[in-house]
Amino acid sequence: DPMPAYSIGLVPFVETVHDRLTVEVRRGCTRGCRFCQPGMLTRPARDVAPEEVVDTIEAGIRETGFNELSLLSLSCSDYLALPAVGLEIRNRLKHDNIALSLPSQRVDRFDENIANVVGGTRKSSLTFAPEAGTQRMRDIINKGLTNEELLRGVQTAYEQGWSRVKLYFMIGLPGETDADVLGIAETLRWLQRTCRQPGRKPLGFTVTISNFTPKPHTPFQWHSVSTTEFKRKQALLREAFRGIRNLKANFTDVRISAMEDFVGRGDRRLAPVVKRAWELGAGMDAWWENLDRAFGAWVQAIEESGLGWKYRQVEQGEWNLFQQDSTEFTGSQPEADAEARLKALLDAPLPWDHLDTGIDKQWLQDDLRRALDAATVPDCAFEGCSHCGICGPDFGHNIVVPPPSIPALDPPNIPNTRQQRLRVHFGKLGEAALMSHLDLIRLFDRALRRAALPVSFTGGYHPGPRIAPASALPLGITSSGELMDVELHQAMDLESFRQQFAAQLPADLPLYGVIDIPLSQPSATKQLDRATYDVTLTCSGDGLDDPRGSLDPNESSRECQGPPAWDRWVEAILAAEDISIEKTTKSGKTRRVNLRASLYGLSIIPADRALPRPAFCAPVDQNSITLRYVGSCRNDGTMLQPAHLVKMLERVSQHQVSLLHAHRQQLALLSP
Repeated sequence: DPMPAYSIGLVPFVETVHDRLTVEVRRGCTRGCRFCQPGMLTRPARDVAPEEVVDTIEAGIRETGFNELSLLSLSCSDYLALPAVGLEIRNRLKHDNIALSLPSQRVDRFDENIANVVGGTRKSSLTFAPEAGTQRMRDIINKGLTNEELLRGVQTAYEQGWSRVKLYFMIGLPGETDADVLGIAETLRWLQRTCRQPGRKPLGFTVTISNFTPKPHTPFQWHSVSTTEFKRKQALLREAFRGIRNLKANFTDVRISAMEDFVGRGDRRLAPVVKRAWELGAGMDAWWENLDRAFGAWVQAIEESGLGWKYRQVEQGEWNLFQQDSTEFTGSQPEADAEARLKALLDAPLPWDHLDTGIDKQWLQDDLRRALDAATVPDCAFEGCSHCGICGPDFGHNIVVPPPSIPALDPPNIPNTRQQRLRVHFGKLGEAALMSHLDLIRLFDRALRRAALPVSFTGGYHPGPRIAPASALPLGITSSGELMDVELHQAMDLESFRQQFAAQLPADLPLYGVIDIPLSQPSATKQLDRATYDVTLTCSGDGLDDPRGSLDPNESSRECQGPPAWDRWVEAILAAEDISIEKTTKSGKTRRVNLRASLYGLSIIPADRALPRPAFCAPVDQNSITLRYVGSCRNDGTMLQPAHLVKMLERVSQHQVSLLHAHRQQLALLSP
């Protein structure tokens, strides 16, 4: 049974794929979509009590600090308490600027109440899955969706403020004709014609066209489509989409689909194939930048394992009970012979027959026959048993919680007043240096939420916490001199703020102090003047292949004779008036910048005074040294980064210089 409290767990320091609190509200699905493996394997369906869901979410948001949450279920719309739970969550968290998102919605259950659940201050994207473009195909797959329900759901979304929705369709389904494929484009045109309002442009769509791949333990496990047929149907749709405005269409690569079919319906002979493909570099195969390499690895592994003949069967769609040719089980063949041949194929052993899912194989065969007749099966959680064989003492029965009354939606009340500005002095040490600037902002936001500190938010459509680091620290650089402004909507004691905030931060982000700053004073970012860095460098001893203009015209590129002359190179930099480089602006233009004008001080740090370096840094050698420099940190294009010091050293020395580690000691601000 689902246990929502288990969703409150570890909070990552860096951004992850599902970077939010996810709470399960329903486990299992009894819709009976004939292509869906999870819908068959997870029966019976079990609802979570609404009170448990709401309490878990409220506790989870406080304990994790996430600013976004998602309700999880195979078919979230079938959780009848969804509108009541969603609106109650919004009411309880109306001061916290929390975004609530839902997975793909059943368009036939989408109404104004659910629109209020997923809408609000930050509207998340809205996704529906009609799966097929014609009513006949939706009946074949037992989608249980009519054209009227599809229109009502999409029109409700448009009227509630969404100008674009995502739609999922599949091609290659059993019994599909070209008219069914083109029905996808016709459905989009029909929805756009109908969903219109004066002063608004028609509804836009982001459409994903997936290639159907049969899954074991489903009524469609005996079906297959050739790669050539998929390509033909994709070309048919691409041509049909040309005249539809405000449409973005994504097509699944047919090679990925063939691999899914081959692996998904394979037997134990696949073990060496999977192992060999991994050895050849397969992995993250659905990522477009790895697709060609991954596909090549799989094909090579299949051929080396002697299963190329089986993969070609998949590519050619030979395992297909619905071929429109002489093998069809209707038409020219005697009805008795066709039925006998169909029964023989359906009764043939499958590689996964020894796995007991609780569903009778005979029921899957019967449901396949119902699909051939476009006959639908009702949802057994709401309308009566379909006799699939699941329910009983071993697996239990469907648990459907009746919906509670729907509360009125309170308007959000996100605090945006400014009563106090605090300037926080903190460090970024050890492995924290491997967090990006955006990850750091996200971490501070979550820590402040966990500490229940009264942070003020900005206004507008996307309110954000008023936290502003003075200067973004480049990735990999540590610091003990960072500054950040935090604005509160309620004034509080400085020490209490520091203790509550520090308790929610990792050890590698120490807080050194907090001071009160007048709200009228400029922010730390606007007051930035200069920064002090300790940089550990090494010289490889190799001359530059392309000398960039020595300061001494008589000095030529050469290898180091003995140890690097760091002291002489430092003196040469300090004595120079102009050490310029070419910079490329965001617009693509180049301009010369005098780095020397941004350098205010440079000296050598004795080895016994150098700070320890993080474990991820490269080791030092006899050619290494630590320098301390003071440079501009203004946001006017004159900021002197550690990499700029490396360029200056290479210019005066005519040798390759490498940066091993950089540590920012201090940020100095202009007087207000």
